[in-house]
Amino acid sequence: MLSNLLVVAGQVGTLFLMMAVGFVLVKLKKLHANVLPQINFLLLYVVAPCVIIHAMQTERSASLLRNLAIGFGLIALTYVVYMFIAMPFFRRQREETRSVMRFGSVYGNTGFMGLPLVQSVLGQSATIYAALGFVVFNIFSWTHGVVLMGGYKHFSIKKAILNPGVISAIIGLALFLFEIRLPPVVDNAIGFMANINTPLAMVVVGAQLADSDVLATFRRALLYQGAAIKLIIVPLVTALILLPFHLDPLLYCTIVILAAAPSAGVTAMFSLRWQQDSKTAAQLVTLTTLLSIITLPIFAVLAQYLSGMLSIS
Repeated sequence: MLSNLLVVAGQVGTLFLMMAVGFVLVKLKKLHANVLPQINFLLLYVVAPCVIIHAMQTERSASLLRNLAIGFGLIALTYVVYMFIAMPFFRRQREETRSVMRFGSVYGNTGFMGLPLVQSVLGQSATIYAALGFVVFNIFSWTHGVVLMGGYKHFSIKKAILNPGVISAIIGLALFLFEIRLPPVVDNAIGFMANINTPLAMVVVGAQLADSDVLATFRRALLYQGAAIKLIIVPLVTALILLPFHLDPLLYCTIVILAAAPSAGVTAMFSLRWQQDSKTAAQLVTLTTLLSIITLPIFAVLAQYLSGMLSIS
């Protein structure tokens, strides 16, 4: 078990080394904060959709269709469970802080941390399940997440549907269901774009960490409460509630790994957009990201054992 844990820890460490590139570039003033929104746009509107479409350029089978349908329903169910988990916490905080802490406890960095880790730990064949998780994340974050941060007046079905994650999923699913294979020149271009997701996303996360006060972050007890919920309680509950369903091991491990991802970077973005406690949001994302180097390998290995992918011997 220890050897498997070290292997996964090494894979997580590789991601953090790529994050270190972004961190160092910002500190050396070779990468500036004013370009990060443009890189984020590239990732969200071009690279991530390419990942989703490329992942769905695979052979259709009855078992894969069944796994995708079951996975969609169960991932949606887990988000509902996360909402109830977060609800009793942070009641004594100001409303603008409470909304940020609850949002960060529910929504993980599925696209920038979860998806690359799934690819690294489980291989390319699990990418389609990670892409599915990213789609469900987009649906819930732009519905429940918007209400949580901005109130019902900012809720919009249009925004929940017309976002890059959902649109690319619809395109990819249509190609998958009708067994339409893209021309090699198009498929190769999409594949090359999808391949830059991991390094570019990690550089962006590292750059964002460099722009935060890490020492101040480690001194706030409130943030540790949020980190415990997001990094320990949420993935542990996910691993346990999915066990009775006897899922395909790749699907099970993917959902658990995504659940163990640190708080989503969109926590800070939403807090700025709707005038919530943006300082706390940035600190929560920073702390959970740094602590996830310890917790992610543990839950990745635990998921593989519980699913039967690894044995104790």
